[in-house]
Amino acid sequence: MYGFRSPRRENAVHDETVPESPTQNGTCVRNGNLKTPREKRKVREQCENIRRNSPASRRVSQLQNGEVVEAVTLFEVVSMGKQAMQSVVVDWVEAYKQDRNVALLDLINFFIQCSGCQGMVTAEMFQSLYKKDVMQKMTETFDKETGLQYKKFMAYPWILTVTWPMDMDNEDYPLIRTGPYWKKFKANFCEFIAVLVQQCQCSILYDNYLMDTIISLLTGLADSMVRAFRHTSTLAAMKLLTAVVSVHLNLDVNKHNAQRLYEVEKKRLSGKRTSYRLDQLERKRKEYEHKLLEIQNMMNAIFKGTFLTRYRDVIPEIRATCMEEIGNWIKTCPDAFLNDSYLKYVGWMLYDKQAEVRLKCLLGLQGIYSRKELVSRMDLFTNRFKDRIVSMPLDKDHEVAVQAMKLLMLMSQNCGDVLSAEDCEMLYQFVYTTHRPLAVAAGEFLYKRLLSHGGDKVQPKGGKFGASTDQLKRLIHFFLESELHKHVTYLVDSLWDWAGKFLKDWECMTTLLLKNAEEAGEALSDAQESALIEIILATVREAAEGHPPVGRGAAKKILSVKEKKIQLEDCTKITEHFIMVLPQLLAKYSTDAQKVANLLQIPQYYDLDVYSTGHLEKHLDALLREIKDIVAKHSDMSVLEASSRTYYILCREEIAIYSQVDCARTQMIDELMKQLNQLLDCFWQKEGGFCMDAGEISRMHSTLRRVAAFHNAHDLTKWNLYDKTLRFLVFETEHGSLPVLIILPALQCTYFSLLWQLAAVSENSPKETLFPLRRQLRHFSQICTCFLHHKEKDVREKAFMILCDWLLILSHLDSNNNEDAVGLLGYLPNTELQEKLFSFIQEHVFMDGEEEKKDLAEEEKDEACKLDDLHKKRSLLAAYCKLIVYNVVEMTAAAEIYKYYVKTYSDFGDIIKETLSKTRYNDKIQSAKTLILCLQQLFQTHAESQDSSNGVDFSSPSFANIKELARRFSLTFGWDQVKSRESIAMIHKEGIEFAFQGATGGDGKCLPPNLSFLLIISEFSNKLLKPDKRLVITSLVSAVQFGSGSLHFRDTSRYSYLQRYITEPLACRGDKWQPLVWYRNSLLSNEDEQSSVLGSLGEWPPVGSSKTSSFKRKLSNGSVPETSQTEAGSKAPEQQCVSQLSSAAGKSRKRLKSQEMHLQEHLPFLCPGGMRRRYCKDEVKTEDVSEEGPEDTVEDVDVIGTDQDS
Repeated sequence: MYGFRSPRRENAVHDETVPESPTQNGTCVRNGNLKTPREKRKVREQCENIRRNSPASRRVSQLQNGEVVEAVTLFEVVSMGKQAMQSVVVDWVEAYKQDRNVALLDLINFFIQCSGCQGMVTAEMFQSLYKKDVMQKMTETFDKETGLQYKKFMAYPWILTVTWPMDMDNEDYPLIRTGPYWKKFKANFCEFIAVLVQQCQCSILYDNYLMDTIISLLTGLADSMVRAFRHTSTLAAMKLLTAVVSVHLNLDVNKHNAQRLYEVEKKRLSGKRTSYRLDQLERKRKEYEHKLLEIQNMMNAIFKGTFLTRYRDVIPEIRATCMEEIGNWIKTCPDAFLNDSYLKYVGWMLYDKQAEVRLKCLLGLQGIYSRKELVSRMDLFTNRFKDRIVSMPLDKDHEVAVQAMKLLMLMSQNCGDVLSAEDCEMLYQFVYTTHRPLAVAAGEFLYKRLLSHGGDKVQPKGGKFGASTDQLKRLIHFFLESELHKHVTYLVDSLWDWAGKFLKDWECMTTLLLKNAEEAGEALSDAQESALIEIILATVREAAEGHPPVGRGAAKKILSVKEKKIQLEDCTKITEHFIMVLPQLLAKYSTDAQKVANLLQIPQYYDLDVYSTGHLEKHLDALLREIKDIVAKHSDMSVLEASSRTYYILCREEIAIYSQVDCARTQMIDELMKQLNQLLDCFWQKEGGFCMDAGEISRMHSTLRRVAAFHNAHDLTKWNLYDKTLRFLVFETEHGSLPVLIILPALQCTYFSLLWQLAAVSENSPKETLFPLRRQLRHFSQICTCFLHHKEKDVREKAFMILCDWLLILSHLDSNNNEDAVGLLGYLPNTELQEKLFSFIQEHVFMDGEEEKKDLAEEEKDEACKLDDLHKKRSLLAAYCKLIVYNVVEMTAAAEIYKYYVKTYSDFGDIIKETLSKTRYNDKIQSAKTLILCLQQLFQTHAESQDSSNGVDFSSPSFANIKELARRFSLTFGWDQVKSRESIAMIHKEGIEFAFQGATGGDGKCLPPNLSFLLIISEFSNKLLKPDKRLVITSLVSAVQFGSGSLHFRDTSRYSYLQRYITEPLACRGDKWQPLVWYRNSLLSNEDEQSSVLGSLGEWPPVGSSKTSSFKRKLSNGSVPETSQTEAGSKAPEQQCVSQLSSAAGKSRKRLKSQEMHLQEHLPFLCPGGMRRRYCKDEVKTEDVSEEGPEDTVEDVDVIGTDQDS
């Protein structure tokens, strides 16, 4: 009738019965009493004839998937799109004017179908004069005879009955379906309601029939316990109220226009008593007032009937819809809704537990606070809920936090001093957060509130840089006050989108740095200069790289064409400016290591071709001279590494300035090596001795550090550095009297020398040259191993780090496809070396309690020392874990590391977890064996510490720690049970074998010593697939196949204990067998599995043959309609009842069942005192329903931290 007839009518109502039009005597067919299929079919055919023969019927066709389809129902039109929405609504309005009952029933069917209900709608006219009788009919029940669900409710003047089969347990209805087709359904559904109200606003909207019926219908459906009805009707009601609010606005405008015209006409005709024009305007004004009154009544009915009952619904989507729409009402019609009676609901739901609801509240408030004319009426709301809004940037949901920050920005702009200084200081710190959208929002808040605030009022000083200088000083002051100096890159990135113009004003920044102190007192302090240099470096990096810093964003940003163009322009601007300025800055701050280290990082962002194309070689010479002087003055590693990297960047063979830079680099290294040779000649006075002069040691230390820094990035092999530094190491291993200041750089230089020699091995390298290199590699490995026991802690840690990297490199040699080189130079650690490496980790990372307390006491004075020590420990552990991940040491070595997973989770949990993940990726089975080995070793240690006569103490803290560790291991497998199937199977297999190890006696009555280990592996039972749980039990008797791999048990007699325990319960007495019971019940997660598994073992044969049938419902609000108790079988079994273990007893699954069916549940439980069978009558359990009725049950939702007085 209204649109397109689809070939596949999804969710169409199966049986529709529409009442005939009222007859002359005013009676109506009461279709709710139809019983036989013939009567229903007859009425349905009459309905179809009415619709098809309607004179207002208009067919619209649409081409879909190459064929012309036609729709008849409103639901089909809305599902297919908005193209014919207007015409369909016009057709429906015309049909309503001819026969409103038929048209209304079509609209009612539309709402029922949109709820996804595959059922039947019947209707009868309300003729009873007794309200109590009517209210008794307003029910939602389950018919046990037919297995159908009924909902009867009032949609005045109709009494509607919706009937549907109990197949809605999947809660699948159009509003929540996925796919592109259904994603558009919600928008089309809302559009239909808006168009319907728009088309009716000039005619039938005020007939006291249409809107009353629709509002009654939606209110009745919104009180349903079925989620689909509640969700769909609430959305429809909220959109209906939104459309009515728009009508209210139009009427209000028309009323005011009519009032003005009336006043003008009245003044013009003041001398005359009457006027036709004046009377006409008066009637028009009263008509508008009457319509406004009706509209207000509709608004109040929808708000009180639907919103007040659903804004606290248990379903988050429903609550979010209510919050979204009330925000629209307040923005659209502030005169009616902008008051505390409505605002309080938005404020209360700011405390909602679901992020979606909180987000809708914040978005609604943004629309209100963005309008200054509305803010003045928000004083009470702002005072009441300001603290909550200020705390919401800390929300765990990122989007909520971002929108909360944006709302606070609007409040700061339009609400005066509503935010205190303490509030602002707290909000400023969000510029350092790792979540970039929140940091950018906080950057906007900081820029507009602090940096640009008052900037226009300050008179520029010093020419064109006055305004930028003022902003920079405020930024520097904020940066220093925040005391987060290492996070300047985060600060700059947060401000980049808002303050990019002045952050790219490098000319202003460098001018400020190069100013003399005498110039009007504008020179910066030392701390301010350091901060400004850090800001310069951060801005240069941000402009040149074009993506956020490390830690903000999972991957590098893909730049658009426009962004790439801006990036190239910024790089050119950086190069042209700093090529000339950087040498001056280095000369000024050449004695300050921190400033120089930061400034020397700028050349890596140069466009180096500018040197040659711009003929700026003289500036390059100036830069190289300054770097050479800096290297001679400093021994700080940060400065030396920055200098070495700058030479590496400038000394590329493909650029034009290579020869110039290479000459300068060679000259500088020659001077360094000359200085080193002179010191070595003075240092070694005689064979076996050296000079102990402190000055000589200091100079040797500085020179070796400079050489090591450059040897890291540059090949210094031609200077024969290896022999010179190796002599220090050999002397230390033989005599042990060298200072640490010499050992550490010598060790580093030797390591770099060997790495460069390895890198030089090519495909054509002769075997004769490889043997000396092989001896050098082995010799260096022995020296590092020896240094693991050095008396100095710094030497031990440096040797360990180098040795780990060294072993990793040697075990994965490529050597340019030279197989001889790989065979000669490759090296894997033996068992002794692996043990030494782990012993080192135990002593230096997982230290004992007394030593740890001692170290903490020493470092109590300085918090920075604690952080540095923790960083060293993490580096040591990460280096060792890399050896495990890359198979340099055996994977079983990880078992010792995993023992500390829970104990040291705050410090090393991420490293251990990543190691576990990587090893599992390499070999799932071996990784699972490593996990179970870890638990076995801990269990054995625990058992040895216990009294053997009393067995294992389950309540001891150590046993609880082992169970907690097993639980954490189980969580690392995630939710994909299929992916982890083989690993979990291996854990159970190895665990069961270990649990029954050491059992003696052929009768199987001896308690296995490790039986309590079953409690540990029970933590992994929930990760087994349901079929695998049965296989794990049956595999105790015989071998079974597990997926692609096989799970074979070598000694099946060992596992006869569980079978004997089931079949011969008298042989197993005492609580010592309790772990077996608990483990078995962890595998049998519900009653159905228990029955099926035990049935497969030949236990508890079925009694009776009647088939159990049930109808399940998943009610979203946790409420179940009342049902009678299910009748049980009449014949009781003659077996005795067994007592249930409290630890094993589980609640029966809540079900609704038919009265005609017999429920036969067999719930066997194991008992240490004996095993007996029983057959019992179980009652169907239903969840508690509030005495206040289903309406209150649906509304019962907690809203945190509010006093919700409606």
